[in-house]
Amino acid sequence: MRVDLNCDLGESFGVYTIGQDEAVIPLVTSVNIACGFHAGDPQVMLKTVKLAKAHGTAIGAHPGLPDLVGFGRRDMRITPEEAYALTAYQIGALAAIAATVGVCLQHVKPHGALYNMAARDAVLAEAIATAVRDVDRNLILFGLAGSELVKAGERAGLRVAQEVFADRTYQADGTLTPRSRTDAMLHDAQEAAERVIRMLREGVVRATDGTDVPIQADTVCVHGDGPKALAFVKEIRERLQSSGVELRAVGE
Repeated sequence: MRVDLNCDLGESFGVYTIGQDEAVIPLVTSVNIACGFHAGDPQVMLKTVKLAKAHGTAIGAHPGLPDLVGFGRRDMRITPEEAYALTAYQIGALAAIAATVGVCLQHVKPHGALYNMAARDAVLAEAIATAVRDVDRNLILFGLAGSELVKAGERAGLRVAQEVFADRTYQADGTLTPRSRTDAMLHDAQEAAERVIRMLREGVVRATDGTDVPIQADTVCVHGDGPKALAFVKEIRERLQSSGVELRAVGE
């Protein structure tokens, strides 16, 4: 078995520090870097790209909604044309930063509310997938496993990576539990690691109602903005490797 281990990073802004980027980047195989709309700024983007390059970690754009105050986690009513433009804009920004240090983007993963909206809305998903293809058809599109975004990426002729979450709970329909609920997050690193192992070995995840939901895991996400992010990454990495799982970036 092999899988990619990714983390959302580069989410600091100005004088505000979010996450433990320097400690987490060496432990993951891919990093999703905020592009300035929901978090991040040009200097943070450059610093994060340099850190990833130094550790041989693959990089991807993490475009979000223009919502710094809400950290991109609040739904916004946007048109497909707006989704296309903001996706292309943010990919281009990070690609330019990456070019200055001699690296290329591996993938694109929408952030937060944009990600979840595209998981449900086929029209919005198509706009995002088309933007990724039009910028660079060699980019890999990350999407929630089994979602409309994955389907749209496949229709657009892109390589897709079906993503699962180590620290989030699932609903019976395969969607993530809304963050507004108290049971949305897993807080025990060992429990999270066991869930990931089961996803890989059995192709299922236990939903909050107790049912097993079929799922495909090409890449596993651990969020980088929580207080236990580093512990989660360490535990999951160690458990995967001790179980014979090879950790490699999806583009390798």
